[in-house]
Amino acid sequence: MKRYQLSFLIVIIFILTFCKSNFKSNFSEVKSISIDTVLNQKISIRAILVDNDKIWFAGNGNKFGFYDAKANKLQMETITDTSKLEFRSIAQNDVAVFITNIGNPATVFRINKSNLKVEKVYSETHEKVFYDSMNFWNNDEGILIGDPISNCLSIVITRNGGKTWQKVPCENLPKTVEGEAAFAASNTNVIIKGNHCWIVSGGVKSRVFYSSDKGKTWQVFETPIVQGQAMTGIFTADFYDEKIGFIAGGNYEIPTQNFQNKAITFDGGKTWNLVAENQGFGYASCIQFVPNSDGKELISVGATGLHYSSDFGKTWKQFSTDNSLYTIRFVSPNLVFAAGKDKIVRIQLKR
Repeated sequence: MKRYQLSFLIVIIFILTFCKSNFKSNFSEVKSISIDTVLNQKISIRAILVDNDKIWFAGNGNKFGFYDAKANKLQMETITDTSKLEFRSIAQNDVAVFITNIGNPATVFRINKSNLKVEKVYSETHEKVFYDSMNFWNNDEGILIGDPISNCLSIVITRNGGKTWQKVPCENLPKTVEGEAAFAASNTNVIIKGNHCWIVSGGVKSRVFYSSDKGKTWQVFETPIVQGQAMTGIFTADFYDEKIGFIAGGNYEIPTQNFQNKAITFDGGKTWNLVAENQGFGYASCIQFVPNSDGKELISVGATGLHYSSDFGKTWKQFSTDNSLYTIRFVSPNLVFAAGKDKIVRIQLKR
């Protein structure tokens, strides 16, 4: 009997050891990165998205396009318009890509994925109009957010696949304070997980606006991110799931300031805790969770380069000093694309 117990114990120890070693291999830290350039042209890009093998982008000079990673092919188009347009918002559903320009007048363009046909589906004219970011809950429902015109954030919603868009009246939205707005830094001001949606603000106030019902009702949560001046606040956010989220930004005018510029939540954005005070990156324009990392791994780009964390943002490693990257998106846990001033790059994470 004791012999069988001993054999059983040995088997259990072997299984536990095997599982532990496999866990470590699956979640090993990133040791280094490699970067190669897939676009090198005169264009500023702050809006990208991943669509299977294609990386769609939109930038200044009325330009949009995609890089087909499988075919190693770049296609760039120019929207013919009387205005000089700079696109900083991009989103998609199964059949179309949507892009929006900053400034007045604001226009949402729908781009058919199969034939690249472009059509205007929303337009707004006002001296204060400025849209920052957009996203979709599903194929039918999407949201575009921008700076306040009166006393609320500008929120425009589609419920029919982007064919038409309607602006939400201020009486149905939380009130903003004078000097509170959003930043069109990387198309990461509005984050969606399931039916949930988070919008981040900056300036005089750095807050999180949260909806659990696809933008029908809203709550507002305070954050400890630096605030009080025009160029301070939350510039970027990401959520790993409905509970774990990260916000970052800082002081755009003091880009090396690395305190009160990064915070994490584990309760869906209700409460936030500062992390890595006086450590890691300074001003950040984009933060993203690494897929399949249980929320532990993050990557940021901004004024002090590309940084990586493997412990929920408590500590950071700098893997690049390139301060010309504005926005990043993951294709897989070890493959990410980044865009910025005159380029799109492919980044391989090596573990």
